[in-house]
Amino acid sequence: MKAELENAAINLQINSSIPKYIQIANSIADDILEGKFEIGERLPSIRAISNSNAVSRDTAEKAFKELRDRSLIYSVTGLGNFVESKNQDSGINVFFLINKPCTYKMEIYNSFVTSLGESGRVDMYLYYCDEELFINAIKKNINNYNYFVIMPHFRDAKQNHINHTSITIKAINSIPKEKLVLLDNSHSEISGSFPVIYQDFKLDVINALKEGAEKLKKYEKIILVYPTKAVFPYPAGLLDGFIEFCSDQQFEFGIMEEISAGLEFISKNAYIVIEDNDLVNLVQQTKEKKLKIGEDIGIVSYNDTPLKVLLDITVLSSDFITMGQKAAEAILTKTKEKFKNPFLYIERNSL
Repeated sequence: MKAELENAAINLQINSSIPKYIQIANSIADDILEGKFEIGERLPSIRAISNSNAVSRDTAEKAFKELRDRSLIYSVTGLGNFVESKNQDSGINVFFLINKPCTYKMEIYNSFVTSLGESGRVDMYLYYCDEELFINAIKKNINNYNYFVIMPHFRDAKQNHINHTSITIKAINSIPKEKLVLLDNSHSEISGSFPVIYQDFKLDVINALKEGAEKLKKYEKIILVYPTKAVFPYPAGLLDGFIEFCSDQQFEFGIMEEISAGLEFISKNAYIVIEDNDLVNLVQQTKEKKLKIGEDIGIVSYNDTPLKVLLDITVLSSDFITMGQKAAEAILTKTKEKFKNPFLYIERNSL
């Protein structure tokens, strides 16, 4: 046993609503996940835990049972309790919580895992923008990981996008700040000091569209296809940024819910589409009408993917690889930087 752990005393909160055996289990779990115990190392005995913390042997036994249930330790009759090797296959265990399954979220995840390398093990969870799934995922895993990478996006009662709710803020604040990394979204509502790699949805759109302003000038009107009834709603900052850009640059503009079948191309318009289904429908209809993309019709898409590279589509996109890399870097270097993720205007032949 390491010298600093020879004292089996644990800082129990007497007035806490959390049972003492859970507090003991949580404290030992944190020590295990932080590497203070070696794989296979014997833990303090039930008697030592009981005597050092003025709790009953039954309380200490329940704490060890809790740790066994979490697969953090194993028992050997007559010898004691030992750190379980299967949960210590890496120095860093990461809980990676994202709101939806899609190509660019996976690009962030893959970049993060690659950048973390052999230093860590990463488990990904999905919560589908649902408050209850989000909160339950954190509660269930709060003591099973030594880092939590969280990407918060939710729906309000009207199915609009919101950054946080009061109960999701409470859930995030339950994570020790030295274990928290916040990705993609607003951080101002969360207390404490921790690393953040974020987007500024409104400002990003404005600045990216400014880069493409000269190409956009050859079109009579710019139309944003902004779905308000999407299963996974989009930040209002995208819409606000588009409107502000068009107003400041004196572009005629419009807003549509979706690219419907049989869309009438009344004038030489440029379309900015967010959802991939709308992009596919738009490209298909331009081909059917024998319109030339980049001349008769302009197309800009939001969030780059391999599909858009293949289709040669101009995009406005966050740099997802950098986002994953910076999140891993924050963990490996233990920094608490607030980092504005790069947002790119990538011009291809669709504009």
